[in-house]
Amino acid sequence: MEQLLEFAGNHTVLVAGFLLVLTALAWNIITDPGGKNAVDPLAATALINHEEAVVLDVRSMAEFKDGHIVNAVNIPLNGLGNNVKQLEKHRNRPIVTVCRSGSRSGAACNLLRKHGFENVKNLRGGMMAWESANLPVKRK
Repeated sequence: MEQLLEFAGNHTVLVAGFLLVLTALAWNIITDPGGKNAVDPLAATALINHEEAVVLDVRSMAEFKDGHIVNAVNIPLNGLGNNVKQLEKHRNRPIVTVCRSGSRSGAACNLLRKHGFENVKNLRGGMMAWESANLPVKRK
């Protein structure tokens, strides 16, 4: 224990950085930006095929044109708050949010829940996971 305290005293920046990363990781796990409400690509496919889920791609238009899930609706995250009305007709259907890696779509899930959408899922791993699973991608 004495050596640990000596190490911490000699390397305060390293210890502070470690504690900061540990705190960020714990916060991410606790706040659950998409954890229990996240689906992997195969589960998302099941939602799309069996429950007529709507795929909401929150990437930029340029990213969307490079490749997207078939029949996905593109509303970039920075304009989602102003364009939630476009999704009103899908309120009773599951919505699967998608971005490149899953972080922006997690924020989109939170925003949609604040607007009263209850059945919102985040595609874990985003388009990178979708493409890694060799699922179909439409390119414009």
